[in-house]
Amino acid sequence: MRTYIFPGQGAQRKGMGSSLFDEFEDLTRSADEILGYSVMDLCLEDPDGLLDRTQYTQPAMYVVNALSYYRKLRETGQVPDFVAGHSLGEYNALLAAEVFDFETGLRLVRKRGELMGRASGGGMAAVLNASESEIRTILAENGLDSVDLANFNTPSQTVISGRAEDIEAAKPLFQTGNHLFMPLRTSGAFHSRYMEPARVEFEEFLAGVTFSKPRIPVISNVTARAYEDHLVKENLTQQMVHAVRWSDSMEHLLENPGMEFEEIGHGNVLTKLLEKIRREIKNAGKVRPGSPKKTTESAGEVVRKWNERYAVGSRFRSTAGSYGELETATEATVLFGHRAAVYMQGYRGYFDLRELEPVPAAQ
Repeated sequence: MRTYIFPGQGAQRKGMGSSLFDEFEDLTRSADEILGYSVMDLCLEDPDGLLDRTQYTQPAMYVVNALSYYRKLRETGQVPDFVAGHSLGEYNALLAAEVFDFETGLRLVRKRGELMGRASGGGMAAVLNASESEIRTILAENGLDSVDLANFNTPSQTVISGRAEDIEAAKPLFQTGNHLFMPLRTSGAFHSRYMEPARVEFEEFLAGVTFSKPRIPVISNVTARAYEDHLVKENLTQQMVHAVRWSDSMEHLLENPGMEFEEIGHGNVLTKLLEKIRREIKNAGKVRPGSPKKTTESAGEVVRKWNERYAVGSRFRSTAGSYGELETATEATVLFGHRAAVYMQGYRGYFDLRELEPVPAAQ
């Protein structure tokens, strides 16, 4: 079995796609018409120094990833068994699965990049050599509940996201012992609660877009499981405010015996992450600290017990992010055929039941 994985923002480099644009002249011309500028000039020359700006980075990466995929198909005729993409790269995974065409995907990415590019006052940083539970404990003990965990890249590499001043305050906390702290070059707190205004606007933008059923299973950043047909729009909007569960996604795919991976697009960022994930899983020999514990109960059984115990309107806290108190808007249900989840009032999204703890009743 084979999975194609597509990189996202951060993998861009001047000169990327140099051999692709002339090979796919029609698509390059179409991209230029949609974007209003030459994507080839942006990628190869970057004359105005715009390639690292979110609103330009994301369309450029999407185009290079897409053309790389089309070349792969042209050369091999090989359609993968699964596809996945890191953050922005998920749009290329959906393109490969024929959920939308090249032009539609580029319009979505252009809007996404514009919305995310407007974000200011935020920051992100990679924390290395610390488990999820360690990071959450350190943040909580130091009054930094305002910081969210944005990317679970490997079992020991997590990206945090929040207000710039809070990320700066977190820096000395993760520069002790074996921990490492690496600020990322971004002005926005991506994949965090602070992207909610962008999520709302993007949700409105998607209202007029029609999606097709995926022809290849697409692993979602939000759930680390395959997309459910009718939840494409929800996944794309929730991705903006939820953590990218990349490590969980790769571990899920690795459960398939003999699974092979190939990175499609510029660079080898995801290939290196996958090597690290494999190594850390082997060394640990156990479930990543902080991950939901595996259970032999079926999702249906978990949902049944939950609904017997909790009424609609019950209040909970998330153990997977700092969202404050949450109130259930529906009974629990089974999503994707395997995920026990419940929809939250106000938040307008589903939470995994295993990532919730009840709020004690006031005394």
